[in-house]
Amino acid sequence: MSTEVIVPTLGESIAEATLGQWLKQPGEAVAADEPIASLETDKVAVEVTAPVAGVMGAHIVSEGATVNVGAVIGSIEGGAGAAAATAPAAAAAPSAAPAAPAVTAEDAGDLTLSPSVRRLVLEHGLDPTKIKGTGKDGRLTKDDVMAAVSAGTATAKAEAAPAAAPTSAPAAASSGRAEERVRMTRLRQTVAKRLKEAQNTAAMLTTFNDVDMTAVMEARTKYKDLFEKKHGVRLGFMGFFTKAVCMALKDIPAVNASIEGDEIVYRNYADISVAVSAPNGLVVPVIRDAQDMSVADIERTIGDFGKRAKDGTLTMDDMKGGTFTISNGGVFGSLMSTPIINPPQSAVLGLHRIEDRPVVRDGQIVVRPMMYLALSYDHRLIDGREAVTFLVAVKNAIEDPTRLLIDL
Repeated sequence: MSTEVIVPTLGESIAEATLGQWLKQPGEAVAADEPIASLETDKVAVEVTAPVAGVMGAHIVSEGATVNVGAVIGSIEGGAGAAAATAPAAAAAPSAAPAAPAVTAEDAGDLTLSPSVRRLVLEHGLDPTKIKGTGKDGRLTKDDVMAAVSAGTATAKAEAAPAAAPTSAPAAASSGRAEERVRMTRLRQTVAKRLKEAQNTAAMLTTFNDVDMTAVMEARTKYKDLFEKKHGVRLGFMGFFTKAVCMALKDIPAVNASIEGDEIVYRNYADISVAVSAPNGLVVPVIRDAQDMSVADIERTIGDFGKRAKDGTLTMDDMKGGTFTISNGGVFGSLMSTPIINPPQSAVLGLHRIEDRPVVRDGQIVVRPMMYLALSYDHRLIDGREAVTFLVAVKNAIEDPTRLLIDL
């Protein structure tokens, strides 16, 4: 008996996705509700689970293809035929083994590699079984592969060299100038479209300031152990900045507003979008009602977002909405940038790396840990005076964190 595998409902207003990866190959046993495929939507990856237990049947749709909600992408063979189907698959393996290359994504034990990871493994001649996966269920990510390349571990199996020599010889004789065309992921296509839309629509302008991080760094050093012991999460800088932003948004409501048609929508709440790193790039989940949260609540929420982004378990609802964005390019070493607004939001705050710089305090040149802040905003809605006032309010709260406690 065969059961169809169909594309599930992906969320409000999302009608199609890209089949990013098959997690089960034909002939492999599957359990009910076990993930068998991964879909890429505009924002997140969504797993397709097996509707019944049995054996993976044919893949009707190949990786990289666009599929609509409700479309049939494969089948599960169940019932009495399930046990019989696994035996031929297992028996066929020995005879097929000699024809297979020594190092490929398919022969890496029980590993299932995404197309991008498979390409990196083959490109660098690595043995994927020697790389520790940090993705969901121990799967390999691109970061895992690149870390193995940097460390010089996970070298290819010795027996792979003779088989690879004939095919690689012509390439070695070439000039070494190579090109590769890779289809953009759905997420990257959406990011490109939305960011270009922001540039075409908004009258974007960026204003800068710098902030002395001494007080926050001292508070973090003094209380980080007690904070982690009490709240079970590390004390970072994002908690301070998010609280400072929420206070500034309350004083300058235009920065938290948006334009809809010929109307301006003002909000008495702050849903803060924060950029976190995921295997397929940056994603931007939303801290809802951040104005009512403590620093501990904010840090705990961001930590959960980071873990779920790495595991690929963020949902569409996690990304939906957002009234203001904080983007921390400093974790990647950025000194200064002009961040782009995330429509329909009207402003975004960019944080950057902290570095010691000479500054003047009380007539003396001293060294302080300084950070550049950048506020990009839609000039159609936010005047320069409001933008500068907002940025100064954030600066003052960070340089004197007591303001966060007394709402000043």
